[in-house]
Amino acid sequence: MDISRRGFVKATAVALASAAAAGTMSSLMGCSSGNATAGAAGEGQKYTAVCRFCGCGCGVICEVKDNKLISVTGDPDNQSNRGLNCVKGYYLAKILYGEDRLTVPLIRDDSSTKGTDEGLREATWDEALELVSSKLKETWKNDKNRLAFWGSGQQPITEGYCTAKFWKAGLLSNNIDPNARLCMASAVVGFMNVFQTDEPAGCYEDFDNADVFVTWGANMAEAHPMLYSRLTARKLSGEGVRHYDLGTIKTRTSESADKTMLFKPNTDLAIANCIANYLVQNKLYDEAFVNDHLQFKQGTENIGNATDDGYDASDVGKTVDDVAPITFDEFAARLAPYTFEYTSELSGVPVEDLEELAKVFADKDAKVMSLWTMGVNQHNRGTWMNHNLYNIHLLSGKIAKPGCGPFSLTGQPSACGTAREVGTFSHRLPADLVVKNPQHRRYTEAIWDLPEGYLDEIQKPGMHTVKIFREMSKGNLGFLWTAHNNWAQSMPNLTRFLGKGEDNQGIFDTFIVVNEVYPTMSTKYADVVFPVALWVEREGQFGNAERRSSVFEKAVDPPGEAKWDLWAIMEVARRVLDGEQIDGEDAFDHLFGFIYDKDAADFKGDDRETNRAIWEEYRIFSNPSMNEKAKAINDNADGTFEGKLKMEAKQLAPYDEYLAHHGLTWPVREVDGTWLPTKWRFSNGAQEDGFDEVGVAQYGTPGLANDVSFYKSAKSKPSVVFRPYEPPAETPDSEFPFYFVTGRLLEHWHTGTMTRRIPELDRALPEALLNMSQEDCTALGVKDGDMVKVTSRFGEFDIKVSTAGRTQPPAGTVFAPFFAEETLINLAVQDTYCPLSKEPDYKKTCVSIAKIEG
Repeated sequence: MDISRRGFVKATAVALASAAAAGTMSSLMGCSSGNATAGAAGEGQKYTAVCRFCGCGCGVICEVKDNKLISVTGDPDNQSNRGLNCVKGYYLAKILYGEDRLTVPLIRDDSSTKGTDEGLREATWDEALELVSSKLKETWKNDKNRLAFWGSGQQPITEGYCTAKFWKAGLLSNNIDPNARLCMASAVVGFMNVFQTDEPAGCYEDFDNADVFVTWGANMAEAHPMLYSRLTARKLSGEGVRHYDLGTIKTRTSESADKTMLFKPNTDLAIANCIANYLVQNKLYDEAFVNDHLQFKQGTENIGNATDDGYDASDVGKTVDDVAPITFDEFAARLAPYTFEYTSELSGVPVEDLEELAKVFADKDAKVMSLWTMGVNQHNRGTWMNHNLYNIHLLSGKIAKPGCGPFSLTGQPSACGTAREVGTFSHRLPADLVVKNPQHRRYTEAIWDLPEGYLDEIQKPGMHTVKIFREMSKGNLGFLWTAHNNWAQSMPNLTRFLGKGEDNQGIFDTFIVVNEVYPTMSTKYADVVFPVALWVEREGQFGNAERRSSVFEKAVDPPGEAKWDLWAIMEVARRVLDGEQIDGEDAFDHLFGFIYDKDAADFKGDDRETNRAIWEEYRIFSNPSMNEKAKAINDNADGTFEGKLKMEAKQLAPYDEYLAHHGLTWPVREVDGTWLPTKWRFSNGAQEDGFDEVGVAQYGTPGLANDVSFYKSAKSKPSVVFRPYEPPAETPDSEFPFYFVTGRLLEHWHTGTMTRRIPELDRALPEALLNMSQEDCTALGVKDGDMVKVTSRFGEFDIKVSTAGRTQPPAGTVFAPFFAEETLINLAVQDTYCPLSKEPDYKKTCVSIAKIEG
């Protein structure tokens, strides 16, 4: 199907409508905040930066005059967006200047006032820091299992690195996790299970080369608008380019699709197996690729659902990660039941549509790009679905070459760079290392100059995100510090830990610290609020979905007494570690003396120098030759997969290279003094400099289909893991007859903390609505504008009905976004999670809906 320009406009109407409603030539203290006029300002100092919102990682240019941000425009030298911004990017400057910015520390003297804006008083930094430090140290000394840090995929890389180092090496606690657990954990575990290395093999140039796009549970038009623009541009310019959209509801992304396939929840697992079965049974897979590069495994089945607190420790919970080798023939036998007819009956997708999609993957000449986001990851079998998508691409050999590959789209600006790369997950250390591997701990000890065996105390993963908040609800958490997130709005099953009932007393007993820039639902429950710098009010780095690490420069000073988060972390760390020693040296100086002068209570250099110093230490993890002990451990590992480190050579470049090049995709390589990025990992390519020092091909432009090297995988072969269809955690019944789905819409970022301070965006999307089908509305006797109560087994909320929303759910399914604090939809969302990744399923909560009379 040749998409028409009318179709293209329809597909992107949401962006156009938002821009029109807001007016892209808006002013901000006499300045322009839109691309159309920003270049006309031309009066101020310019700084390079990266957008503060989604995982697209769009580069921007910030123009400053008199310590005010006067314009933000797209950066044409940043290869992720090439100068183009979405509607949120147009108004990016305004996130700094909301009327209710937090500018002084706040302390709550009476915890009974939690849950309200009352009870917080202004305080000095010294008073706030002393209180937080004393509470943290008291909890740490009494029982370190009762403390936790909840970070973010919005936390810059060097801040995340230092936070992880403080928690894991300073406090010897793995109770640190990012909010990326809520969006990317299933992708992370999938990558590690299959490739033993995280993040996609491809890059955004794949959009410009693909013949077929397949979106699986991904509303790119609203969640990744700049990448969606590349998809639609390719459709308009390329001959015969096709797009198949698979999901449980129709979205704006469906508008550009040649075919939309609506499936019953969880049957995406069966659809992927059906495609794989077609390839295998008809011998349409890439036989040479399969024989040369793949190994086959079987995982534990019938693993139940992680709804109860004791699931992880149960007999079945302990086996969910287990896999066993199988032969290709055994793998084929397991796929055999997934015929077109069986899968159609299970999923509701017509046989002819399934066959058409399977033939796309069977076409040896077609370059196919699979794209997915939360529909796959926020799934009670999210890791399994990631496996099944890789299985299709590996069987067909469609990976690691331009236009071909499975591509997991990251949700947050640094969910890759910070949450995944520097070790802020409860089970990880920096650079793909994990706490349970003794060689990984030895390697980390070498880089952090710790005594051998020092990290053995944290060889077991700490509490993951859902467990942190479940434990808080039961009164089992004494201290919680959160930064760059709004957990009291974004966590699932908020009913579990919000409120004053006996079952929810834990939130009043826990001492809670929140780093924030604006009042939020979370600050209402904080005992101390640290007012912190936002975005370009300090220097930092983000790592986006295509593995591009980029620096955003400090452009303006933060308002009032707001401080750089890292300064607050250092000030608490020096107080808590006072009197502690590591290898005969003051513990704080041992860990952070290279950047911070504790006597002066300040960094030893400016923002740039501090970030550069942290980056150079972090860079050693992927460049072991920079450290003798680390190099020896890497070189002398025992050679088995479990012991072999296989660090990617020269994964990161010196800090200033990222400023010079407006970001680089890792791994990088140095050729004749020039640092070059990698576009497609695992590809041998044709470039003469495409080989590392030991002759393992890692970099360059791909050549032949089989010309790849999966150099970090066990036996250098990625794993094809059979994962069957299993049903959702709950299915509709007479009491709860609807599936409820939640997600994001274009104008607002996550919980709206920043975007709702932008008047133009707030006017464009002022409230959260419940999108319903007309069929369901008629059956319930409700109409547009009616208020209804949505109730689940977990909680309830009130919301207004709309049949004209941008999502079009089929009968039996409803949708609402989660940006609106006044419509707290997550009170009712289940906190059941994928047993492997611990990521909650936000997409399939069963609910009842009743009209509110009067």
